[in-house]
This record gives sequence, structure tokens and C-alpha cells, in this order.
Amino acid sequence: MRHLASLLDVTSEEITEILDLASSLKASSASGDRPPRLGGRVLTQIFEKPSLRTRASFDAAMAHLGGSSQFFSAGDAGLDGRESIEDVARVISGYSDVLVLRTFSQAKIERFAELASCPVINALSDDRHPCQALTDLLTIRETLGELSGRRLVFVGDGNNVARSLAIACGRMGVSMTLSAPEGYSFDEQFLSLLSEQVAGHEVTIESDPRAAVSGADVIYTDVWASMGQESETSEREAAFAGYQVNSELMSLAPAGCYFMHDLPARRGLEVSDEVIDGSQSVVFEQAENRMHLAKGLLVWLLEE
Repeated sequence: MRHLASLLDVTSEEITEILDLASSLKASSASGDRPPRLGGRVLTQIFEKPSLRTRASFDAAMAHLGGSSQFFSAGDAGLDGRESIEDVARVISGYSDVLVLRTFSQAKIERFAELASCPVINALSDDRHPCQALTDLLTIRETLGELSGRRLVFVGDGNNVARSLAIACGRMGVSMTLSAPEGYSFDEQFLSLLSEQVAGHEVTIESDPRAAVSGADVIYTDVWASMGQESETSEREAAFAGYQVNSELMSLAPAGCYFMHDLPARRGLEVSDEVIDGSQSVVFEQAENRMHLAKGLLVWLLEE
């Protein structure tokens, strides 16, 4: 039984399989063909954090594939202290063919994977966001073609999105640069993990965003304060004041460079309106691809 708690759980060959499935299912759907490949299967989502794209994309993906989905908040599922993780994981996996978890703790997702009798998908934790990174690879491949040899520059916090992108890029031969102010870059523990578990990764750190974007194929950013960091908002806005992706910064990159953001965006903070709504932006194609990636991932996990 396979799980996706982190992109460290999958090889580059398996990532390619998932992306190929997602692309094939997307093309079939566009032509009106939605075969019920997961007919009768049940997806269960349990979220501690609110969501728009994650919940909607998995619901839609399962509907397209002929299955059904159900949703529980942490309180509904008993993860607010009413029941133990162990009891919830064993019970809910008995009713489900796949579990999708969106939590604060990465350890909670990994514990579910140890106990559940069905595959477990990490739909976001404070440490990792593997489904988003796979979606980003799918979007880059659609937009630019071959992944290997491309260069992605992440301007912003070295958060869960950036960490999962670093692993994804390393797996697929994409070089990545993180441009963040001091104190907000990747920590040594994560960089050591990359060196040990992602052979051949090319992750560099460049604090100056103007220097970082030179030669970029993709410029990517995310919110400066993630969920759970609301108390740090003012401090982070001050630290990241020079890291907005705007038309001036985009002009320093090659003309064929594209802009990406995992959403939700704080327009006027990490990105300006003219960039996110501009001709170089693939943000909304990226958002739609969350559904297509979910379909590919579900088929990969559930079809033998």
C-alpha cells in the first residue's frame, strides 16, 4: 500500500507516472470523456485548516472518476481531543479507500499512514505540501515542456511550499533558487535532508531577489505569513518588504519567464496585481491543475 506523506516517499519515475496520468486524464476530460475508473471508491477528507482549492479539487477529482467523497473537520473527526489519533485512523480508514489530511503537524499525517488500512495523502502540513509541488511540476511541464534543465526561483519564505518544491525540483532535474531575507531561508536540517535523500539536487540560496531571478524560467512566490503565523504578520511584512514580485522584478528575468503562485495571494504584498493578472502568469491554470493532479494521484494510488 502506497502513501504520499512527503515527496520523499516517491521516486522520480513515480512522479513521472503520476504526472503522465494527470495529463492523460486532463486531456480525456477536455474531450468529454470521464470514465468511472474509481467507481464505488470513497475518499475521506479530514481538515484542521480551512481550504478552498484543496477540498474542491479532491471533491471534483473523485466525482470525475466516478467515486464519492466525504468531509470532516478536525472536530467532526474527533481530532480535537475527543478521540485518539490511533482510534480515528483505524476507524475512518475502514470506511474509506483513501484518506486526505490537511493538518498542522506532519507527524500526525505520518502516524495516520502507519495505522490506516488505506492510502493516506498529505494535502498540507506545516512542513510539507506535496500535492501542490506535484501540481507545480505538472504546470511547468505543460507550459515549458521538458522539466529537466529548467530553473525555478522562489522569492519568499522557505515554508512548506518551498520545501516541497525543493524536493520535487531535485527529483526531476530542475534547479531551484530560494531568495529570502535572513532568518527565513531553509534551515540547515532541511538542507542536510536534501543532500542525504535527494541525489543531484541543485538548490541555491540568494538573498537578493534581483540577482536571483536572472536566468529564471519560473518565478514563484507565496504568502509571507502562512496559516498559524498570523501573530507574525507585521514582522514578516517588514522583513519581506523588498521581496515583492512586481513588474520591475519580472523585467530582470528573461522575457519568456512565467509567474506562479499557489494561492491564496495577498495582492499588493508578495505580488502586484499587474503580475498575477499579467500575460506571464499561469496562476489560474496552476490552480485548475490541482484537480487534474488529484485525479492522477488517486488513480496511481488506487488502481493496481
